[in-house]
Amino acid sequence: MRNTERYQVNGPNSLWQLYKTVSFWKVMKNFVIIQLARYTPFLPMKNWLYRVCLRMKVGEQTAFALMVMVDLMFPERISVGKNSIIGYHTTILTHEYLIDEYRLGDVTIGNEVMIGANSTILPGVTIGDRAVISAGTVVHKDVEAGTFVGGNPMRTIYTAEEMSKRKK
Repeated sequence: MRNTERYQVNGPNSLWQLYKTVSFWKVMKNFVIIQLARYTPFLPMKNWLYRVCLRMKVGEQTAFALMVMVDLMFPERISVGKNSIIGYHTTILTHEYLIDEYRLGDVTIGNEVMIGANSTILPGVTIGDRAVISAGTVVHKDVEAGTFVGGNPMRTIYTAEEMSKRKK
């Protein structure tokens, strides 16, 4: 189970009530900064935008590929360790707006993690150090350190022990 905080809403669906949960101006500022970061080919500049303007925790030498989409409303809830790669067109979410509730959850990505292109990381997920996420994976639960996972639904392809044996 993902580690999310749940908030019930009354009346229209929770997305319709978006600006009761987050400031319109914060969303607008985040939108502009995220769009700049998505298209810039300069990794140091991209990481600076994330760290300084969005208050994300981003480790040294971490690389966000072109078109990565970080959470628009709560990017400060994202933490990525050092020397990790976030693949092309990956989405990292820290919120879910549902009919009767919305959920918020931190996303923690460890050191030296490889996330393949077109993956989606859902709120409340922790990905351990040196984990590998196959392209196109929907990460809907925690991933153990050193594990290779993939697919939708996500499943373990190799455990950390199997990965270390394959490298030898």
